[in-house]
Order: sequence, then C-alpha cells, then structure tokens
Amino acid sequence: MITKEKLLESLSFVIEPDLKKDIVLLGLVSDIFMDENNLGFTVKVNNPALHSRKRMEEACVHSLERFLANELKDTKISITTIALPTENTRKPEHRSILQGVKNIIAIASGKGGVGKSTVASNLAVALALKKYKVGLVDADIYGPSIPMMFDVSMEKPTVTDVDGKHLINPVENYGVKLLSIGFFADLNQAIVWRGPMASRALNQLFTEANWGNLDYLIIDLPPGTGDIHLSLVQAIPLTGAVIVSTPQAVALADAQKGVAMFQLPSVKVPILGIIENMAYFTPEELPENKYFIFGKDGAKQLAEKLNIPLLGQIPLVQSICEAGDAGRPAVLQGITPQAIAFRELADNLVVEVEKINTKFTSI
Repeated sequence: MITKEKLLESLSFVIEPDLKKDIVLLGLVSDIFMDENNLGFTVKVNNPALHSRKRMEEACVHSLERFLANELKDTKISITTIALPTENTRKPEHRSILQGVKNIIAIASGKGGVGKSTVASNLAVALALKKYKVGLVDADIYGPSIPMMFDVSMEKPTVTDVDGKHLINPVENYGVKLLSIGFFADLNQAIVWRGPMASRALNQLFTEANWGNLDYLIIDLPPGTGDIHLSLVQAIPLTGAVIVSTPQAVALADAQKGVAMFQLPSVKVPILGIIENMAYFTPEELPENKYFIFGKDGAKQLAEKLNIPLLGQIPLVQSICEAGDAGRPAVLQGITPQAIAFRELADNLVVEVEKINTKFTSI
C-alpha cells in the first residue's frame, strides 16, 4: 500500500497556480483515505471556477502517476476539489496577496476632520512599541498626511528585486513601515485623479510593495464611503475595520454610515470597534477636570446601540496636534493621558483581533 508520506511527497510537486507554492506546503491537502483498491483526498484551490478545480485534479493525478505509477496500478483515485474561503477569512499563507501579513486593519471615518489619520498613526506606533511588526498604508489619496506625521516627508521609497519582481521598499520610522501616495508627489502638488486611476494607484501600495512579514498592517482610508473605499476593501483581505468619530451628532450619523458600508453583503468586513476621538478636553493646569466640548459619550452610545466594542476615548489635547505637526506621534510622549489612551486603544484592538481570528480558526 501507498503510505501517507509517499502520497504527500508526490503531491508536493503540484503548485497552486495563484498562491505560487506547492499544495502540501500550504496545507491544502486533507481528508486522505486509503485501502487496497482506493485512494482519495481533498484539495483546496484559490479559484472556485470549475475549470480551475478540474486543472488541479488533473495536476494531482499526473503527479501521482509520475511518482507512484507501480503502486497505483490497480487503484481507483478519487479527488475532491473545493474552494478556499473568502480572502479575509483565510490564513495569511493562503491569500493571493499580502501573504506575510497576519492582520490587516482598516481605519475609517464617515466624514473628514475627526482625526482618523492621527488615530491611525498613533495606533501603528503603539503597536510597534509593544514589539509587533507593523506597517501603515496612507490610503487617503487626496490628502496624504502620514509622511508629515512620521517626519519623513522628504523621504522617497526605494525599489528592490524580489523573486524577479521589482517591489517598492516602504519607508520606516518609529518601528513602522510606511507607504503613502504622498511619497510619490511633490509636497505642494495637488493629486487630481479619477476614481479608477486612484484605485489602481492604491492597489500598487499593496500588490507591488515589499512588506515582508508583519503582525499588523494598518490602512488609513480616505474619509467617506465612496468608490475608492469599496474597491479597496473588496480587493484587500481585511481582518476588520475600525470607525473613528467625534462625539458630535453630525459625526456620529456619518460614522453609522461607515459601519453600514462594511456590513454590506458585497463587503462583509467585521467591525472591530469604534474610537471616540476628541472625547473631552482636559486643561494642563487642571488635569482632573474634563470638559465635553463636542458632547459627552456620543460614540460610546453609538457603539452600545450597534452592539460594537468601544475601543477607546481619546482626549482633546493640544499636544496631540503639535506632535503630529512635528512628526512625532503623541503616543511617544511617555505617561501623558493621551499617550496612555493610545496605548490602551492598541491593547483593546489586539483583544478584538484575537477574537476575530479565533472565530475564523474554529470554523
């Protein structure tokens, strides 16, 4: 009889065409059964189309006949091919892009001016301070601000050759790998692109970049819920999304629209939580006082209404703005209230991501 080891050795020469690795190394072979006259197993494939599954079956039979012809002389071979789950529920190594990235998190807002980029940059640095490998993509294509917030506005990404492909090397600062459309335009140049051109440019930051192995890739999305958002979230295997809002009613109304976008049947991205930015103002000379300038607990109440976690409440502090302008995120300020708030936000995000990953692992 053929041993399981010999079977897997022969199948290791079959390459999954989209994932570019052998099906045994990727763990795509399962449900193996053997007896004197029968041999069967299941293979998962990236492309669910019938012709793709048929080609995989033929490739497996060819490899078995090539290496185990004598042992298979009177054996009936039965191969079942099934499609892998959707990209955002797969193991990283089973994705068609960003295979070295464990978790991909979108930071979104229903409207502009709520501090989404400030939250994204501080969150990325907070995760890096916790020794995670972190990347940050500035997908706010018409108003890229991440290069300034990380003090790398004058930097230009280099290009490297990886397996015969020319890939963009991200710029790095504060332990975070960075890519932004802002690196490819002059500081005073307006970026005037139509939707399809903008979407193609953004996709290159993911598909043609040398991100390597990351624990977290944070994506700072543009404000709103437009065509660029839908194209990006459908193309990138997101682990989940985070919505940023201020406590104001007008901001909360738009935040709810942002939540609804990620819950569309064509998108189906888990909402990891809501962040309330500018939650309250505390004067430096009165550190125990809180003044709710934009309203009290608005995002907290919205999170409760939608049954979504509240990941954090970030105070309105002048030094957060000054830190962003200076290119040194506020989370680096030590034991200040704002730095503590951003670190707690990172802790809460990690907990919610682990819940999502555990859920998909158990399916």
